[in-house]
Amino acid sequence: MFLVPGACFIRTDQLDGETDWKLKVAVGCTQRLPAVGDLFSISAHVYAQKPQLDIHSFEGNFTRDDCEPQIHESLSIENTLWASTVVASGTVIGVVIYTGKETRSVLNTSFAQNKVGLLDLELNRLTKALFLAQVVLSVVMVALQGFVGPWFRNLFRFVVLFSYIIPISLRVNLDMGKSAYGWMITKDENIPGTVVRTSTIPEELGRLVYLLTDKTGTLTQNEMIFKRLHLGTVSYGTDTMDEIQSHIIQSYAQGPSQPSAGAAAGGATPSRKPQTSGPKIRKSVSSRIHEAVKAIALCHNVTPVYESHPGVNGETESAEADQDFSDDNRTYQASSPDEVALVRWTESVGLTLVNRDLTSLQLKTPSGQILSFHILQIFPFTSESKRMGIIVREESTGEISFYMKGADVAMATIVQYNDWLEE
Repeated sequence: MFLVPGACFIRTDQLDGETDWKLKVAVGCTQRLPAVGDLFSISAHVYAQKPQLDIHSFEGNFTRDDCEPQIHESLSIENTLWASTVVASGTVIGVVIYTGKETRSVLNTSFAQNKVGLLDLELNRLTKALFLAQVVLSVVMVALQGFVGPWFRNLFRFVVLFSYIIPISLRVNLDMGKSAYGWMITKDENIPGTVVRTSTIPEELGRLVYLLTDKTGTLTQNEMIFKRLHLGTVSYGTDTMDEIQSHIIQSYAQGPSQPSAGAAAGGATPSRKPQTSGPKIRKSVSSRIHEAVKAIALCHNVTPVYESHPGVNGETESAEADQDFSDDNRTYQASSPDEVALVRWTESVGLTLVNRDLTSLQLKTPSGQILSFHILQIFPFTSESKRMGIIVREESTGEISFYMKGADVAMATIVQYNDWLEE
């Protein structure tokens, strides 16, 4: 369980095959300690659920006993680091909860099974049926003789005599055919670089009916690219991204007085006064593009990471003043490559995510201005809701905005209806 400092990134590729960095957060009350050393002087205990197989959930409580009243905080998967994971960025001080056979990696370990092709299984069943027919036929032949004399010897003779019924050479021919087909697949010019690691692949490929695969990892190799921005009436593709960039540059050309994502069209600064009822003002295309790009740049769980360079004595420089915060040294890390692709796209059109922590994030405009936002609440993505949301407050204007994104099936009933949703 993660106690201090505030946050870190881990890699779980040795556990679940995911190569993306995942953000882990320390327990809230331990983050408020004056110094890291104070962690060893507090009195606390942890209540954790019994060991289970699921590596994507955790339930527990952290209780600090040396306070009046006692401090109770719930624990979730965001506060835990499983065994066989690697701390990719940051420093971790924690407490060990599961050890030995109770760890998730050991619980999910299973004995390897021998993989047998369907053709081999069918051949085994055919061989058993033919052997049974051979024995029955031998018994019938002995019965026709009336079981006279050493009939069991005659039975054995008939079994040997009818042994040609079982095609022993068929299995050898099948193995030779599999090897030949595997060699042909390896040498196929249409699929260069293919390696056949087992002889059962040719027969399995010939029996495929449905092909199910993971879209973000297996097919895309975790490399996602933003291709199109659709705003209902207008659509921008890869060949028109320069128009989006020009709109973003124009939106921030006049400095910090430009409208934010919740501002009305016409450049008016949002007011805290109650809005009076009146006709809705149709926003311009430039304003809609600006709001869409800003929403994409804010509604995510991506964190920019800056690599530290070795110091003079070979030690890693951890101070912020010694780190390189240039654009070339910045990389984005998130639990989903989809979100990284979105943030990289907003950077390409002029709105760059330069910093983020647990409570705030900063965006850099094309003119170099830094926009600071305070994170009020995050609604994480779940398989049940199929969407995520974030509530932020812009520091310069005090405007509070709520952004939400999600799967098409979840957002189609929330956003304004448009014909392209049915395409």
